[in-house]
Amino acid sequence: MNAQASEAIAVDPPRSIVRPAPVSLSQALGVWLRIALLSFGGPAGQIAVMHRILVDEKRWIGEQRFLHALNYCMLLPGPEAQQLATYIGWLMHRTWGGIVAGVLFILPGAVAIMALSWVYVLYGRVGIVAALFFGLKAAVLAVVLQAVVRIGGRALTTLPARLLAAAAFVLIFFGGVPFPVIVLGAGVIGWWSTRKGRAVFHGGGHGGAKGGMVADADTLLGEELPAHARPTLRETARTAALWLALWLVPVAALLVLRGPDDVSSRIATFFSTMATVTFGGAYAVLAYVAQQAVEHYGWLSPREMLDGLGMAETTPGPLIMVLQFVGFLGAYRDPGALSPLLAGTLGGLLATWVTFAPCFLWIFLGAPFIERLRGNAALSGALSAITAAIVGVVLNLAIWFALHTLFRETLVARVGPIRFDAPVLSSIDPWAALLAIGAIVAVFALRANIIVTLLASAAAGLVLHLTGAIA
Repeated sequence: MNAQASEAIAVDPPRSIVRPAPVSLSQALGVWLRIALLSFGGPAGQIAVMHRILVDEKRWIGEQRFLHALNYCMLLPGPEAQQLATYIGWLMHRTWGGIVAGVLFILPGAVAIMALSWVYVLYGRVGIVAALFFGLKAAVLAVVLQAVVRIGGRALTTLPARLLAAAAFVLIFFGGVPFPVIVLGAGVIGWWSTRKGRAVFHGGGHGGAKGGMVADADTLLGEELPAHARPTLRETARTAALWLALWLVPVAALLVLRGPDDVSSRIATFFSTMATVTFGGAYAVLAYVAQQAVEHYGWLSPREMLDGLGMAETTPGPLIMVLQFVGFLGAYRDPGALSPLLAGTLGGLLATWVTFAPCFLWIFLGAPFIERLRGNAALSGALSAITAAIVGVVLNLAIWFALHTLFRETLVARVGPIRFDAPVLSSIDPWAALLAIGAIVAVFALRANIIVTLLASAAAGLVLHLTGAIA
């Protein structure tokens, strides 16, 4: 032991934090359901909710380990927040823990979208439902902004990290650079800088709970590598075979039994493809989905696609759940021998299955290896740099959301070769702006509970509708 280490031991006060007691899977179930019910506002808001409950409140996982898992999930196709829940559930209670956490994260949103899909096709755009969505959208904007602040405050701890986040925002917002290119570039920068001995990208909470951050050693999971993160070749092959079969066997069965031109076969193959290319979350792929679903397959109209996105934005769960609505309408309008409602229900469930089954494959196959590499400095530098870039990407999404929440019209502005979305200032919605300001004040200044803020905003939207202030 060197003199510097001895001096550190001499001056550091003894730890007084007691690690939380073990939690059974049945005890964890209620917490995962609570997270799912609070998961509004897209991936930024959902990750913030998970961080607040799992790291700050429950202390099941520490800051550094949480960011390590998040960095891996950011690299995967599909909804990163749902995959993060699956990853942490797997860490705590093996495969069944991951299944419980991942399925519960999806369940409330899937039920809500299915119910709203029924209302949509039976009754059209009901004013009361639209008013509730109107209020919720304003509050969701506050939740997303809070997430940007919370995640950025913890991930951007160095000047290079902040510069990288700013560069990512400029590239995606003004340059239209694809999300995978930004992620790959950030990873290379972080890996290279760490390999050169410049540890400029790192998350908070390493080595102690500095600044109120939760250290890994003080949490339920601690710093230890769990036994199930030491897989054998046989276990890895078995995991791959099982989850590939669960995902692809139903797709193959539909193709064989109903042919490639049947609407259910097209839903299965199209959304299976989406599950492998949806890097960057829902917004990164929605333009392509809308183009194919509207123009190529004719499953729904552009207006209906926007209505479906509104449903997904204002219900709990991943934004990519909008694909369930697309699958529902596609099958509803081509029911074959089934009733339209039954066909739509089955089409929506099929779209959901082939969208999310691969998420469990990516986690159960890759997480053991990612956990074993947690101490690898170069990998940690690459992943931390990716997290910094993600802050810029999430800020881009927050601005996109604000533009489409507060303004009725937007346009594509041009400054030389640069193109970006800009609001038509005269189209500002004063009621949306007022509700958004109220929600921001409640969340940031009054530190109001998120679910209370959401409910209050939804109620305000309903009041505005009943009084004739909004249609």
